[in-house]
Amino acid sequence: MKPFRLLLPLLCAAIASLAHAHAETSGHPHAHAAATTSKAHNHAALPATHTHRGAAAHASRAPFGADEEVTSFIADMQARHGFDGDTLRRYFASISPNAQVLRAIAPAAAPEQQRSWERYRARFVNERRTRNGLRFWRDNADTLRRAEAEFGVPAEIVCAIIGVETEYGANTGRFGVFEALATLAFHYPARSEFFRDELEAFLLMSRDAGAPVLAQQGSYAGAIGIPQFMPSSVRRHALDYDGDGRIDLAHSRADAIGSVARFLANHGWQRYTPVAAPARVSGDPTPLLAAGLKPSRSVAELARAGVTTNADGTRPAALIDLVSPDAETEYWVGFENFWLISRYNRSSFYAMAVYQLAEALRTEHAEDAQRADPGTAR
Repeated sequence: MKPFRLLLPLLCAAIASLAHAHAETSGHPHAHAAATTSKAHNHAALPATHTHRGAAAHASRAPFGADEEVTSFIADMQARHGFDGDTLRRYFASISPNAQVLRAIAPAAAPEQQRSWERYRARFVNERRTRNGLRFWRDNADTLRRAEAEFGVPAEIVCAIIGVETEYGANTGRFGVFEALATLAFHYPARSEFFRDELEAFLLMSRDAGAPVLAQQGSYAGAIGIPQFMPSSVRRHALDYDGDGRIDLAHSRADAIGSVARFLANHGWQRYTPVAAPARVSGDPTPLLAAGLKPSRSVAELARAGVTTNADGTRPAALIDLVSPDAETEYWVGFENFWLISRYNRSSFYAMAVYQLAEALRTEHAEDAQRADPGTAR
């Protein structure tokens, strides 16, 4: 037993470190570590706060059945949605607040875990994800073509989002979704309102689909399936794209592809327009960066403020800074479609990783097609 006890803290630290791998952020409102209260995004908006420490300690002691807020939530679900109170009480009695969820969602504390574009990019834009993404594209070429024609979202963007989210369905999460959402709804005060809404959406989604509440698995934040949709996004944007009569984001690649494309289209994806372009900056970029990721100035206006880029001067854009410790900051301008990728996860690092992985996939796919048929062009 002694070796196990010695290893347990190391295992917990490793789990938390892995959780932060996807949550490394740019400092702007985004899916995994921001203080936004908007519900328009796909993932859970989480703040950079240290309130999790007390919450984690409390979560380890208090069962859900003794929580007055849970009782109130059950009564509200009965009154507004007609749920059976006894059934909900049985659900909550079968789970406990999960301290591992609270550790996983907490912001990085160690300096080596802090924000670094170089480290983040290496994690998500690499040879393995490109190789596996090309295989995913080949295996699902017809579905990707159909989604691109219907929604206007390029196949490489859909592939890249799925690649960054779950490495094409290989890592969809092993947390009980109900337990994870309940833990965050009632033991993570900084984002409790958001997660209570997601818990409500999860129960409604499960009832609509006839899916077992306690058996569904996902991320520590309650994101579900191959594309890692939060329950509210499943209800708004998910599609039965394989035509089997049900939405199955956990197993159906077609449903995942159609749902990602529809998510971006519903948020306003602009067909045949650029995503981002590299830039150079002279002077102090702080006021431009403070404007956030949403394009609010034309390229020409940015140029007058010291931003040089090769793009149409009339196109709206935002200045993006990709910082790494002990390295020169990398600057880009992000256009409307860059902003729309960040609606999936509100991070400039995330949106840029998706874009760069998509570009790598597009290049590899074109070369693959050329090798197969020298007369082929995309």
